[in-house]
Amino acid sequence: MDGARKDRTLKAKNYSKLIENSLFFSTVIAYAPFTIAAMHAIFSGTYGTKTGVNSYWSNINFKKDDYKTLPLYLQDKNYVTHADVINKLVLPPLGFDEFVIHDELNDDLTQRHIQLIDKFNKIRKNGKNFFLYLHYSNIHTGIMQEVLKKYDNFSKEYFQNRTKNEKFYDELFSSADDYLGKIIEHCQNLNLFYDTLLVVVSDHGISTGEKLGERAYGVFCYDYTLVSTALFHHKKLPSTKINQQVRSIDILPTILEIMNIPIDKNFLPLQGTSLLSLNNQKPVNNLAFSQSGNPLGSTKPPKEPNVYSIRTNDWKYIRNIHNDSEEVYNLIDDPHENNNLIDMEKQKTKELRSELDRILNS
Repeated sequence: MDGARKDRTLKAKNYSKLIENSLFFSTVIAYAPFTIAAMHAIFSGTYGTKTGVNSYWSNINFKKDDYKTLPLYLQDKNYVTHADVINKLVLPPLGFDEFVIHDELNDDLTQRHIQLIDKFNKIRKNGKNFFLYLHYSNIHTGIMQEVLKKYDNFSKEYFQNRTKNEKFYDELFSSADDYLGKIIEHCQNLNLFYDTLLVVVSDHGISTGEKLGERAYGVFCYDYTLVSTALFHHKKLPSTKINQQVRSIDILPTILEIMNIPIDKNFLPLQGTSLLSLNNQKPVNNLAFSQSGNPLGSTKPPKEPNVYSIRTNDWKYIRNIHNDSEEVYNLIDDPHENNNLIDMEKQKTKELRSELDRILNS
């Protein structure tokens, strides 16, 4: 669900119904606030600092010989694999039998994806397992047409009209929730969930004009774009909502554990950790790393990241390479990240700065 914000996800009618009957993680920290780096991290279980995909331009640098992706794991288990995507850059195509690009401006994604589900349900009935990746792109497309093409990151007209921006985003999200409801209803009518795992994720959030300098996403490392969600719906999973912070790189190892597929030791280790242990009240890695690329006054994002962040449940540290500045926020007292405590929380800054350096240098 490209660009689905957490705050809308929790309140939406169809999303809410599905959450009630699923293992749901409400605070998934995206590796990057833009689709290419975010989805490569999800599909590899590893940050782009390791895989090579750390910017809008770097999908060609994905280290395919070092990191095994989700479709490759499933293809090795004789799954038929198919992706329906917005463009050829957003996912590593490795392991897909078919990698199809839809027309984001003209295709009816509800109809298109229901037809794909019918196609693969026939494969299922013939005793064959399948993996189907469906990219819901209409939120992104609406933002592209009405925000990205009309305003820049410093347009006063945009940032001074938060109410208008919120209303437009809500319209886009309402359509996304309708789409999800129709997909779920169709799967239920086919009895697909009897033996099928459904995973619903968002790659990143979207700004509605919270902070000058980021009209949509891909600039800063604030929570309105970094906090996403992940939902796992399967008959053997509990219906539980977990609010503790987790990481988008944890999604792949979670799917593998649910499907009883071991990690392939012929590739470099995953950085992600299965989230099933959280449901058993066992601790998991609670430090989330993210990065972005502030274009500053340019119309194009930089080729290398220049903004980094480390987040815990309670705190966030941001390092802006482009102007050599730092930010520290108490997320409990200041969830909208308005009060930079860099000069007041020196010990906390030192701790988080050290953690960021450790990840960047590892």
